[in-house]
Amino acid sequence: MSGARCYVEHVAIRVRDLAWYLRFFREALGMAVREVDGPAEAPRQVWLRGGPQLVADADFAGPEGRLYHLGVMTEDLEAAIRAATAWGLQPMPQGRNWLATPDGLAIELLQASPGSVAAALAVEPRG
Repeated sequence: MSGARCYVEHVAIRVRDLAWYLRFFREALGMAVREVDGPAEAPRQVWLRGGPQLVADADFAGPEGRLYHLGVMTEDLEAAIRAATAWGLQPMPQGRNWLATPDGLAIELLQASPGSVAAALAVEPRG
């Protein structure tokens, strides 16, 4: 393995009615808000504990679905960028840690704090 160990930290999803989705994930599934971008009464995006990132996009109507990007935590950002670009992923305008796969999937690579990748990978979700 030439790249760093990684895990998917969040999945960004475009939603037309952010308030509805926020209520659903909180009330039906018990997912607490981790972070908010924008004013509390009309946020642009919200991150929930457990992985979903909800991105407000009232006009989105793409045929490919609503997936916006994968947020991938890595123990070594530089190694992960080198490994991904060796596979043909291309830089995106958002920054050097944003890469596009040959068929367009956007991946945001994020530097994890020491030990957190190993801890996340050690979790047995069905155990």
